[in-house]
Amino acid sequence: MSRLLGGTLERVCKAVLLLCLLHFLVAVILYFDVYAQHLAFFSRFSTRSPAHALYPAASSSTNCSRPNATAASSGLPEVPSARPGPTAPVIPPCPDVPPGLVGRVVIEFTSPMPLERVQRENPGVLLGGRYSPPDCTPAQTVAVIIPFRHREHHLRYWLHYLHPMLRRQRLRYGVYVINQHGEETFNRAKLLNVGFLEALKEDAAYDCFIFSDVDLVPMDDRNLYRCGDQPRHFAIAMDKFGFRLPYASYFGGVSGLSKAQFLRINGFPNEYWGWGGEDDDIFNRISLTGMKISRPDVRIGRYRMIKHDRDKHNEPNPQRFNKIQNTKMSMKWDGIGSVRYRVLEVSRQPLFTNITVDIGQPMSWLTQG
Repeated sequence: MSRLLGGTLERVCKAVLLLCLLHFLVAVILYFDVYAQHLAFFSRFSTRSPAHALYPAASSSTNCSRPNATAASSGLPEVPSARPGPTAPVIPPCPDVPPGLVGRVVIEFTSPMPLERVQRENPGVLLGGRYSPPDCTPAQTVAVIIPFRHREHHLRYWLHYLHPMLRRQRLRYGVYVINQHGEETFNRAKLLNVGFLEALKEDAAYDCFIFSDVDLVPMDDRNLYRCGDQPRHFAIAMDKFGFRLPYASYFGGVSGLSKAQFLRINGFPNEYWGWGGEDDDIFNRISLTGMKISRPDVRIGRYRMIKHDRDKHNEPNPQRFNKIQNTKMSMKWDGIGSVRYRVLEVSRQPLFTNITVDIGQPMSWLTQG
């Protein structure tokens, strides 16, 4: 009997021990499962809300929606709200065909043209004759170079007609009047070389150069003062020539070259003192370097010239024809790399920049050529 009772108690104890072990295992499993769930929960909370992970009480103690909100007594720092800053307006590129062009323009030189009137007509032009369109970004920065001496009357008409036209063409540009000091023989091409260098000193961004005589005014604003893949001749139909090109290689009056094209031909010749020849030398330089002349349609490239007598100290150069025949050799040493001059004054006027220069004097006719 006692053995039977002892065996029963032993089985009961084993069963109780087994149940205790099973209970312990279940408790351990449940503990780790709950711990894992809590760990995953806090991990997601920390990833989604980094500010709350750093400052757990900030959401309840700090007003982040108002600039003047202050932290509560917990002493935690304020977390300011993220506000997008102002974005600069995007200015589109200027169109290839400006929308404000009017086409043919009536040109007359009979009415008086005081400089004050021209200034009132062009309020958007900045000091020094600089302008940039406010509503678009031009592809080029244009320097307009004018060789000059004793032509104030012509300059006023030029400014009167050209500033409105250039603004309608949506150009970013500057006007530079290169004034030859003294009464020595005039040298147009050398003044143009000076203008190229001095304009780049003013603004290294210039990449297009328009070289214009002061007495020539375009009759059509569709004759766009821009530079292209080839050197451009704008004044192809002047009234003095019956609105026809005088000869096929003519490159006078108004022309345009990019910075790269100008440097490729070593600029313009410096040794054409007096009237004539430099335009043909420039044409030869362009041809000898493998480039061609680009021109507008004859109906668009029309110009009116302000009538005037030939200037004193601008007599025809008797050596010009000999020089033209030697362009192939002379262009290697005579050009933008050899120009010598001295700047006497730079004056920024409301409608243009005037640069007065001493360019020296010619050798005697007998030693030229």
